[in-house]
Amino acid sequence: MANRKKKVYKPKPMTEGKRNIIQGLLQEYDIETAEDIQDALKDLLSGTIQEMLEAEIDDHLGYEKYERSEEPNYRNGTKSKRVRSKYGEFEVDVPQDRESTFEPKIVPKRKKDISSIDDKIIAMYAKGMTTRQISDTIEDIYGFEVSEGMISDITDKQLPRIEEWQNRPLAAVYPIVFIDAVHFSVRDDGVIRKLAAYVVLGINEEGKKEVLTIVIGENESSKYWLSVLNSLKNRGVRDILILCSDGLTGIKEAITAAFPMTEQQRCIVHMVRNTLKYVANKDMKAFAKELKTIYTAPDEKAALSQLDMVSEKWETHYPGVLNRWRENWDAISPIFKFSKETRTAFYTTNAIESLNSSYRRLNKQRSVFPSSLKSLVSFYV
Repeated sequence: MANRKKKVYKPKPMTEGKRNIIQGLLQEYDIETAEDIQDALKDLLSGTIQEMLEAEIDDHLGYEKYERSEEPNYRNGTKSKRVRSKYGEFEVDVPQDRESTFEPKIVPKRKKDISSIDDKIIAMYAKGMTTRQISDTIEDIYGFEVSEGMISDITDKQLPRIEEWQNRPLAAVYPIVFIDAVHFSVRDDGVIRKLAAYVVLGINEEGKKEVLTIVIGENESSKYWLSVLNSLKNRGVRDILILCSDGLTGIKEAITAAFPMTEQQRCIVHMVRNTLKYVANKDMKAFAKELKTIYTAPDEKAALSQLDMVSEKWETHYPGVLNRWRENWDAISPIFKFSKETRTAFYTTNAIESLNSSYRRLNKQRSVFPSSLKSLVSFYV
């Protein structure tokens, strides 16, 4: 396999402002060697941090240095602190206050190493920021440039950890498992297309939520879902009592093959929403109320009776509107095998939709994802 060409940092065009700064540095620090440059950068960084500390104490106390104030809390000298950076060690004078309530953010208490920004970059990436946004933020806060390539290299370091997470052992039994999708745009060979990230969420025997895996769906089919479910089996899952999802192509056949004793439950809330799309606004409240009599019926026989009654009542206004309920009845009816108290735990995918809504909020900052599917999964994880 041919060696991949290493990315080389390409500096931005030299501007008049940059040229003036460099000339000032050469004069101020008498720079002659690369070591002199390192010392100059260390001095500039320490000076910048010192100024930021002064600004922080001003904000904390509510007045600037040398100003008079009637506040009981006031400056109480400084405390020298040695910190480590990528440019070497240096000392800063951390301002103190009389009541000892000042908590510096740029150099937190009990922290001496400020050399690594990797964690900060990963945190910003996890919050949905693009590499360009992260680069601009680092430059605004710290005063030096971090290329988008460097940010990508840092985030790519997380991929082995993501793979480890994706392959971690799972519990043997999950009473309830939900599957729901988050849709996004991805750039593939210059073409932007839509894909779905399927989040598989389990409720374990302690009643706690656990994201089992996140998979990128391209060609959903029974074969695709069988591979997803078999991967859960290979990681230790032996039994699932109820698997709740919307109408995923091929999911029924896959469940039957992988977990033949598992009940497949269609999301009732999705069924209701899809039905109400064909109902006029003036009838929506009344129609929704009558739909509720179907899925809250005490047993399957009563539910079918209610389904016939609602269909007959509304057939003139909305012919065939409940046909999908009959067509999917085998995936709707498992709910009637359980008590009303138990049904509330799985008749809707709200448990997973609340999680996916947070993913969608992060997506808003990104119009298009890179083509790397691993990078995309790392974003969600």
